[in-house]
Amino acid sequence: MTYRLIAAATALALTATAAGADGITIASWGGSYQKAQSEALFKPASEAMGITVKEETYGGMSDVRLQVQTGAVTFDIVASGSGSASRAGAEGLLEELDYSVIDVSTFYPGLYMPFCVGGDVFSTVYAWNTETFPDGGPQNWADFWDVEKFPGTRAYRGKVAGALEPALLADGVAPEDVYEVLSSVEGIERAIDKIRELKPHITVFWTSGAQHAQLMKDGEVDMTTGWNGRFDVAAADGAKVAYSFNQALLDYDCFAIPKGAPNKDLAMKFLAEISKAEYQANLPKYITYGPTNKAAYELDAISADVAAMLPSSPDNAAMQLPIDIEWYAEWETIASEMYQEMLTE
Repeated sequence: MTYRLIAAATALALTATAAGADGITIASWGGSYQKAQSEALFKPASEAMGITVKEETYGGMSDVRLQVQTGAVTFDIVASGSGSASRAGAEGLLEELDYSVIDVSTFYPGLYMPFCVGGDVFSTVYAWNTETFPDGGPQNWADFWDVEKFPGTRAYRGKVAGALEPALLADGVAPEDVYEVLSSVEGIERAIDKIRELKPHITVFWTSGAQHAQLMKDGEVDMTTGWNGRFDVAAADGAKVAYSFNQALLDYDCFAIPKGAPNKDLAMKFLAEISKAEYQANLPKYITYGPTNKAAYELDAISADVAAMLPSSPDNAAMQLPIDIEWYAEWETIASEMYQEMLTE
Protein backbone atom coordinates (compact mmCIF):
# COMPACT_ATOMS: atom_id res chain seq x y z
CA MET A 1 0.00 0.00 0.00
CA THR A 2 1.38 3.40 -0.92
CA TYR A 3 1.99 6.13 1.64
CA ARG A 4 -0.86 8.17 0.16
CA LEU A 5 -3.34 5.28 0.52
CA ILE A 6 -2.15 4.58 4.07
CA ALA A 7 -2.60 8.24 4.97
CA ALA A 8 -6.06 8.33 3.41
CA ALA A 9 -7.13 5.17 5.23
CA THR A 10 -5.79 6.52 8.52
CA ALA A 11 -7.62 9.83 8.05
CA LEU A 12 -10.85 8.00 7.25
CA ALA A 13 -10.51 5.84 10.35
CA LEU A 14 -9.83 8.88 12.53
CA THR A 15 -12.85 10.66 11.05
CA ALA A 16 -15.07 7.67 11.72
CA THR A 17 -13.75 7.37 15.26
CA ALA A 18 -14.35 11.05 15.93
CA ALA A 19 -17.87 10.86 14.52
CA GLY A 20 -18.63 7.83 16.60
CA ALA A 21 -17.26 9.48 19.71
CA ASP A 22 -19.33 12.63 19.69
CA GLY A 23 -22.26 12.26 17.33
CA ILE A 24 -25.27 10.17 16.38
CA THR A 25 -27.80 10.14 13.55
CA ILE A 26 -31.52 10.01 14.32
CA ALA A 27 -34.22 9.32 11.74
CA SER A 28 -37.85 10.32 12.28
CA TRP A 29 -40.89 11.21 10.17
CA GLY A 30 -40.51 14.93 9.61
CA GLY A 31 -43.19 17.61 9.82
CA SER A 32 -44.52 19.05 13.05
CA TYR A 33 -43.86 15.77 14.86
CA GLN A 34 -40.11 15.73 14.24
CA LYS A 35 -39.91 19.46 14.91
CA ALA A 36 -41.47 18.84 18.32
CA GLN A 37 -39.08 15.97 19.00
CA SER A 38 -36.16 18.13 17.99
CA GLU A 39 -37.07 21.06 20.23
CA ALA A 40 -38.21 19.05 23.25
CA LEU A 41 -35.81 16.11 23.16
CA PHE A 42 -33.00 16.04 20.64
CA LYS A 43 -31.56 19.55 20.98
CA PRO A 44 -31.59 19.86 24.79
CA ALA A 45 -30.27 16.31 25.23
CA SER A 46 -27.46 16.83 22.73
CA GLU A 47 -26.45 20.01 24.56
CA ALA A 48 -26.57 18.31 27.94
CA MET A 49 -24.42 15.43 26.69
CA GLY A 50 -22.08 17.59 24.63
CA ILE A 51 -22.64 15.62 21.42
CA THR A 52 -23.88 16.41 17.94
CA VAL A 53 -27.14 15.01 16.60
CA LYS A 54 -27.76 14.72 12.88
CA GLU A 55 -31.46 14.49 12.06
CA GLU A 56 -32.85 12.78 9.00
CA THR A 57 -36.30 11.75 7.82
CA TYR A 58 -37.08 8.22 6.71
CA GLY A 59 -39.88 6.00 5.46
CA GLY A 60 -40.09 3.58 8.38
CA MET A 61 -38.78 0.11 9.11
CA SER A 62 -38.51 -0.75 5.42
CA ASP A 63 -35.57 1.68 5.31
CA VAL A 64 -34.03 0.03 8.37
CA ARG A 65 -34.49 -3.41 6.82
CA LEU A 66 -32.65 -2.30 3.69
CA GLN A 67 -29.76 -0.85 5.70
CA VAL A 68 -29.41 -3.92 7.89
CA GLN A 69 -29.66 -6.38 5.01
CA THR A 70 -27.03 -4.53 2.98
CA GLY A 71 -24.72 -4.00 5.95
CA ALA A 72 -24.79 -0.23 5.37
CA VAL A 73 -26.41 1.02 8.56
CA THR A 74 -26.20 4.79 8.95
CA PHE A 75 -29.00 5.39 11.49
CA ASP A 76 -28.14 5.17 15.18
CA ILE A 77 -31.70 5.76 16.41
CA VAL A 78 -35.04 5.64 14.63
CA ALA A 79 -38.49 6.76 15.71
CA SER A 80 -41.06 4.04 15.16
CA GLY A 81 -44.62 3.06 15.80
CA SER A 82 -44.80 0.46 18.55
CA GLY A 83 -46.28 -2.26 16.34
CA SER A 84 -43.69 -1.82 13.61
CA ALA A 85 -40.89 -1.88 16.18
CA SER A 86 -42.24 -5.05 17.74
CA ARG A 87 -42.26 -6.79 14.38
CA ALA A 88 -38.84 -5.41 13.39
CA GLY A 89 -37.36 -6.61 16.67
CA ALA A 90 -38.75 -10.10 16.10
CA GLU A 91 -37.26 -9.99 12.60
CA GLY A 92 -33.79 -9.26 13.98
CA LEU A 93 -33.55 -5.71 12.62
CA LEU A 94 -33.04 -3.96 15.97
CA GLU A 95 -30.57 -4.03 18.85
CA GLU A 96 -31.90 -5.17 22.21
CA LEU A 97 -32.02 -2.18 24.55
CA ASP A 98 -30.04 -2.12 27.79
CA TYR A 99 -32.44 -1.17 30.57
CA SER A 100 -29.60 -1.01 33.06
CA VAL A 101 -28.62 2.11 31.09
CA ILE A 102 -32.12 3.35 30.18
CA ASP A 103 -34.16 3.94 33.33
CA VAL A 104 -37.82 3.03 32.79
CA SER A 105 -38.70 2.61 36.47
CA THR A 106 -41.24 5.47 36.29
CA PHE A 107 -42.68 4.58 32.86
CA TYR A 108 -46.29 3.55 32.44
CA PRO A 109 -46.53 -0.26 32.22
CA GLY A 110 -46.36 -1.63 28.70
CA LEU A 111 -44.81 1.47 27.13
CA TYR A 112 -41.43 -0.12 26.50
CA MET A 113 -40.27 -3.46 25.14
CA PRO A 114 -36.96 -5.27 24.56
CA PHE A 115 -36.21 -3.50 21.28
CA CYS A 116 -37.93 -0.14 21.66
CA VAL A 117 -38.46 2.42 24.45
CA GLY A 118 -41.56 4.62 24.45
CA GLY A 119 -41.15 8.26 23.49
CA ASP A 120 -44.74 9.54 23.49
CA VAL A 121 -48.35 8.43 23.69
CA PHE A 122 -50.67 9.40 20.83
CA SER A 123 -54.11 8.60 19.48
CA THR A 124 -55.39 7.69 16.05
CA VAL A 125 -58.63 9.66 15.84
CA TYR A 126 -61.27 10.69 13.28
CA ALA A 127 -61.21 14.40 12.49
CA TRP A 128 -63.60 16.62 10.58
CA ASN A 129 -63.74 20.00 8.89
CA THR A 130 -65.63 22.34 11.22
CA GLU A 131 -66.90 24.44 8.31
CA THR A 132 -68.38 21.38 6.59
CA PHE A 133 -69.87 20.18 9.87
CA PRO A 134 -70.48 23.30 11.99
CA ASP A 135 -72.83 21.42 14.34
CA GLY A 136 -70.27 18.71 15.09
CA GLY A 137 -68.78 15.80 13.22
CA PRO A 138 -68.78 12.05 13.79
CA GLN A 139 -68.63 10.85 17.37
CA ASN A 140 -67.75 7.21 16.69
CA TRP A 141 -66.44 5.09 13.83
CA ALA A 142 -69.95 4.11 12.69
CA ASP A 143 -70.58 7.83 12.14
CA PHE A 144 -67.35 8.12 10.13
CA TRP A 145 -68.67 5.38 7.84
CA ASP A 146 -72.16 6.91 7.62
CA VAL A 147 -72.05 8.88 4.36
CA GLU A 148 -75.73 9.80 4.56
CA LYS A 149 -75.59 11.31 8.02
CA PHE A 150 -72.16 12.85 7.31
CA PRO A 151 -71.83 13.32 3.55
CA GLY A 152 -68.49 14.37 2.14
CA THR A 153 -65.06 13.16 1.16
CA ARG A 154 -62.83 11.10 3.39
CA ALA A 155 -59.11 10.38 3.73
CA TYR A 156 -57.89 7.15 5.28
CA ARG A 157 -54.59 5.55 6.22
CA GLY A 158 -52.69 3.99 3.34
CA LYS A 159 -50.84 1.56 5.62
CA VAL A 160 -52.39 -1.20 7.68
CA ALA A 161 -51.33 0.10 11.11
CA GLY A 162 -54.39 1.68 12.69
CA ALA A 163 -56.56 1.00 9.64
CA LEU A 164 -58.33 -2.25 10.48
CA GLU A 165 -59.48 -1.60 14.04
CA PRO A 166 -61.75 1.38 13.14
CA ALA A 167 -63.41 -0.70 10.41
CA LEU A 168 -64.39 -3.43 12.87
CA LEU A 169 -65.60 -0.89 15.42
CA ALA A 170 -67.71 0.67 12.67
CA ASP A 171 -69.02 -2.80 11.85
CA GLY A 172 -70.29 -3.26 15.40
CA VAL A 173 -67.50 -5.31 16.98
CA ALA A 174 -67.08 -4.53 20.67
CA PRO A 175 -63.71 -2.93 21.51
CA GLU A 176 -62.67 -5.84 23.72
CA ASP A 177 -63.27 -8.27 20.83
CA VAL A 178 -61.49 -6.39 18.04
CA TYR A 179 -58.14 -8.17 18.21
CA GLU A 180 -59.76 -11.57 18.71
CA VAL A 181 -61.67 -11.04 15.46
CA LEU A 182 -58.54 -9.78 13.71
CA SER A 183 -56.57 -12.87 14.73
CA SER A 184 -57.64 -14.77 11.63
CA VAL A 185 -57.48 -14.23 7.90
CA GLU A 186 -61.28 -14.16 7.85
CA GLY A 187 -61.38 -11.41 10.49
CA ILE A 188 -58.83 -9.32 8.62
CA GLU A 189 -60.87 -9.74 5.44
CA ARG A 190 -63.99 -8.61 7.33
CA ALA A 191 -62.25 -5.37 8.28
CA ILE A 192 -60.95 -4.85 4.74
CA ASP A 193 -64.42 -5.48 3.31
CA LYS A 194 -65.75 -2.74 5.56
CA ILE A 195 -63.11 -0.35 4.20
CA ARG A 196 -64.12 -1.39 0.68
CA GLU A 197 -67.62 -0.11 1.48
CA LEU A 198 -66.21 3.32 2.25
CA LYS A 199 -63.59 3.34 -0.51
CA PRO A 200 -65.76 5.20 -3.10
CA HIS A 201 -65.85 8.13 -0.67
CA ILE A 202 -62.12 8.02 0.17
CA THR A 203 -60.29 10.42 -2.11
CA VAL A 204 -56.88 10.10 -0.46
CA PHE A 205 -55.13 7.23 1.31
CA TRP A 206 -52.59 9.15 3.37
CA THR A 207 -49.15 7.80 4.22
CA SER A 208 -47.72 10.39 6.64
CA GLY A 209 -48.82 12.60 9.50
CA ALA A 210 -47.72 15.70 7.63
CA GLN A 211 -49.96 14.68 4.74
CA HIS A 212 -53.16 14.14 6.71
CA ALA A 213 -52.67 17.40 8.61
CA GLN A 214 -52.15 19.27 5.34
CA LEU A 215 -55.30 17.73 3.89
CA MET A 216 -57.31 19.33 6.67
CA LYS A 217 -55.46 22.65 6.47
CA ASP A 218 -56.19 22.86 2.75
CA GLY A 219 -59.79 21.73 3.14
CA GLU A 220 -59.11 18.99 0.60
CA VAL A 221 -61.27 16.45 2.44
CA ASP A 222 -64.21 16.76 4.82
CA MET A 223 -62.92 14.23 7.32
CA THR A 224 -59.95 11.94 7.84
CA THR A 225 -58.29 9.58 10.23
CA GLY A 226 -55.01 10.70 11.74
CA TRP A 227 -52.95 11.51 14.80
CA ASN A 228 -54.32 13.90 17.40
CA GLY A 229 -51.19 15.98 17.85
CA ARG A 230 -50.89 16.71 14.14
CA PHE A 231 -54.45 18.03 14.11
CA ASP A 232 -53.81 20.24 17.14
CA VAL A 233 -50.79 21.78 15.42
CA ALA A 234 -52.84 22.29 12.24
CA ALA A 235 -55.68 23.91 14.22
CA ALA A 236 -53.23 26.27 15.91
CA ASP A 237 -52.07 27.20 12.40
CA GLY A 238 -55.59 28.06 11.29
CA ALA A 239 -56.98 24.74 10.06
CA LYS A 240 -60.73 24.27 10.52
CA VAL A 241 -60.44 20.90 12.23
CA ALA A 242 -61.80 19.13 15.30
CA TYR A 243 -61.68 15.53 16.51
CA SER A 244 -62.88 13.20 19.26
CA PHE A 245 -61.07 10.71 21.49
CA ASN A 246 -64.14 8.46 21.64
CA GLN A 247 -63.20 5.03 20.19
CA ALA A 248 -59.78 6.39 19.23
CA LEU A 249 -56.80 4.02 19.14
CA LEU A 250 -54.37 4.59 22.00
CA ASP A 251 -50.83 3.92 20.87
CA TYR A 252 -47.27 4.98 21.49
CA ASP A 253 -44.25 5.88 19.45
CA CYS A 254 -40.89 4.63 20.51
CA PHE A 255 -37.19 4.86 19.78
CA ALA A 256 -35.12 1.94 18.54
CA ILE A 257 -31.51 1.27 17.58
CA PRO A 258 -31.02 -0.51 14.22
CA LYS A 259 -28.96 -3.69 14.28
CA GLY A 260 -25.35 -2.76 13.57
CA ALA A 261 -25.79 0.95 14.36
CA PRO A 262 -22.37 2.61 14.04
CA ASN A 263 -22.65 4.36 17.43
CA LYS A 264 -24.70 1.88 19.43
CA ASP A 265 -23.29 2.66 22.89
CA LEU A 266 -23.69 6.42 22.51
CA ALA A 267 -27.19 5.89 21.11
CA MET A 268 -28.10 3.86 24.21
CA LYS A 269 -26.93 6.70 26.47
CA PHE A 270 -28.87 9.20 24.38
CA LEU A 271 -32.05 7.16 24.76
CA ALA A 272 -31.46 7.12 28.51
CA GLU A 273 -31.19 10.91 28.49
CA ILE A 274 -34.35 11.65 26.47
CA SER A 275 -36.34 9.13 28.54
CA LYS A 276 -35.96 11.33 31.62
CA ALA A 277 -39.10 13.05 32.92
CA GLU A 278 -37.81 16.59 32.37
CA TYR A 279 -37.43 15.99 28.61
CA GLN A 280 -40.74 14.21 28.20
CA ALA A 281 -42.52 17.00 30.07
CA ASN A 282 -41.28 19.38 27.35
CA LEU A 283 -42.91 17.52 24.45
CA PRO A 284 -46.52 18.73 25.02
CA LYS A 285 -45.27 22.31 24.65
CA TYR A 286 -44.77 21.57 20.96
CA ILE A 287 -47.30 18.82 20.16
CA THR A 288 -50.13 17.31 22.19
CA TYR A 289 -48.71 13.84 22.68
CA GLY A 290 -48.50 12.44 26.20
CA PRO A 291 -45.35 11.37 28.06
CA THR A 292 -44.57 7.68 28.49
CA ASN A 293 -42.68 8.57 31.68
CA LYS A 294 -45.46 9.19 34.21
CA ALA A 295 -43.08 11.21 36.42
CA ALA A 296 -43.36 13.97 33.80
CA TYR A 297 -46.88 14.72 35.06
CA GLU A 298 -45.43 15.49 38.49
CA LEU A 299 -43.43 18.41 37.09
CA ASP A 300 -44.77 21.95 36.73
CA ALA A 301 -44.10 21.91 32.98
CA ILE A 302 -47.46 20.24 32.20
CA SER A 303 -50.46 22.30 33.30
CA ALA A 304 -53.84 20.77 34.12
CA ASP A 305 -55.33 22.31 30.95
CA VAL A 306 -52.62 20.80 28.76
CA ALA A 307 -52.85 17.43 30.53
CA ALA A 308 -56.57 17.31 29.72
CA MET A 309 -55.72 17.44 25.99
CA LEU A 310 -53.24 14.56 26.11
CA PRO A 311 -54.16 11.04 25.00
CA SER A 312 -52.67 9.46 28.12
CA SER A 313 -54.72 11.54 30.57
CA PRO A 314 -57.07 9.19 32.48
CA ASP A 315 -60.37 10.57 31.12
CA ASN A 316 -59.19 10.46 27.51
CA ALA A 317 -57.49 7.06 27.78
CA ALA A 318 -60.67 5.50 29.20
CA MET A 319 -62.54 6.17 25.94
CA GLN A 320 -59.97 4.49 23.72
CA LEU A 321 -58.91 1.09 22.42
CA PRO A 322 -55.26 0.37 23.30
CA ILE A 323 -53.24 -0.97 20.39
CA ASP A 324 -52.30 -4.65 20.81
CA ILE A 325 -48.56 -4.88 20.14
CA GLU A 326 -48.55 -8.67 20.18
CA TRP A 327 -51.16 -8.75 17.41
CA TYR A 328 -48.96 -6.56 15.23
CA ALA A 329 -45.92 -8.73 15.85
CA GLU A 330 -47.85 -11.82 14.69
CA TRP A 331 -50.23 -10.53 12.02
CA GLU A 332 -49.00 -7.25 10.54
CA THR A 333 -47.13 -8.80 7.61
CA ILE A 334 -50.12 -10.85 6.46
CA ALA A 335 -52.58 -8.02 7.11
CA SER A 336 -50.40 -5.52 5.25
CA GLU A 337 -50.25 -7.71 2.14
CA MET A 338 -54.04 -8.11 2.15
CA TYR A 339 -54.57 -4.39 2.73
CA GLN A 340 -52.25 -3.37 -0.10
CA GLU A 341 -54.11 -5.70 -2.45
CA MET A 342 -57.35 -3.88 -1.59
CA LEU A 343 -55.74 -0.50 -2.22
CA THR A 344 -54.67 -1.49 -5.72
CA GLU A 345 -58.04 -2.97 -6.77
